[in-house]
Amino acid sequence: MNILVINCGSSSLKYQLIDSATEAVLAKGLCERIGIDGSVLTHTPAGKDKVKIETPMPNHTVAVKLVIDALTNPDHGVVKSLDEINAVGHRVVHGGEKFASSVVINDEVMKAIEECNDLAPLHNPANLIGINSCREIMPNVPMVAVFDTAFHQTMPEKAYLYGLPYEYYEKYKVRRYGFHGTSHDYVSARAAEILGKTRNDLKIIVCHLGNGGSVSAVDHGKCVDTSMGLTPLEGIIMGTRSGSIDPAICDFICQKENLTPAQMNNVLNKKSGVLGMSRVSSDFRDIEAAANDGNQLARVTLDAFYYSVAKYIGAYAAAMNGVDAIAFTAGVGENNISGRVEIAKYLGYLGTEIDLEKNNVRGEDRVISTEASKVALLCVPTNEELAIARQTAALVTF
Repeated sequence: MNILVINCGSSSLKYQLIDSATEAVLAKGLCERIGIDGSVLTHTPAGKDKVKIETPMPNHTVAVKLVIDALTNPDHGVVKSLDEINAVGHRVVHGGEKFASSVVINDEVMKAIEECNDLAPLHNPANLIGINSCREIMPNVPMVAVFDTAFHQTMPEKAYLYGLPYEYYEKYKVRRYGFHGTSHDYVSARAAEILGKTRNDLKIIVCHLGNGGSVSAVDHGKCVDTSMGLTPLEGIIMGTRSGSIDPAICDFICQKENLTPAQMNNVLNKKSGVLGMSRVSSDFRDIEAAANDGNQLARVTLDAFYYSVAKYIGAYAAAMNGVDAIAFTAGVGENNISGRVEIAKYLGYLGTEIDLEKNNVRGEDRVISTEASKVALLCVPTNEELAIARQTAALVTF
């Protein structure tokens, strides 16, 4: 079964075509600047040269049509016709409390996703546009929605409720939802597999560290807590997001800088994190280079980031009353060798010992702790597209 995985943004569309039998990526690509001048499709078929197609994409339906054309093109395509695409798996950011697992998309599901738009106004509408575009182009192909929030729906009330008047939960569903759920699900299962065990036998902390980052506590296969909250703003320090701060800071700065709540929200989401702290970049590689060149503010920024991750690891070790494995994943977690060392320095009380030689790895599955370590430390590359394809294949039958 060939499954097309779609991740649709407001002006972009990422895709992979995956053979679910072999789990091989047949092709992948990205449509950029949809609805904007200078639209371009970058298409990479397996075993062939990358192709760039610069052509107007006034909307997502046109973009989907171009993706199908690229996949079926005689020269750089990987299938002969649309008939060889058996299902489509869509990434949907927010499923609220309605969805605790992936679902086959129908009109009722579409309505329920739309009802979550208030919870993810920048993401869910774009996800819906992508789904509608695919349904228009491929009306007879089954489609599945895979939610970023679904894996975290096993959190108990004590973990997801905020210290706010309960009426805000009743009226507006203000609570912790968590994000990156597809990644946390995949990585926790993969970490257990690497250790030769099943996830149901372990207490695992997953550190998804990228430009956006989150930490989760997975207790015997179920998520019991996670660092992101109602929105992806809460939790650890991130690329451009502040992470958790004293809420009163917002009103204080709004008054001092004469900002509206919307402007303050923009500061917290797009101008803060390591970008705002370091004054260098939102890219951790740039900040690390600056720190190595003697930039003290860059060094302090990295230290603050590592410290924020270590604090969540400690909190989740307490929440689960122990931990068996800690997995580092996503762009920073998989590739920042020195960063994993710095975070591990805080974990001695858990009996962890990182092996510097084993840790000298980027983007590969590997146990990076010593054999004497009481808690296994792992580098586990995430693969959200494969996870979406697997969940799609599990729900679609022929």
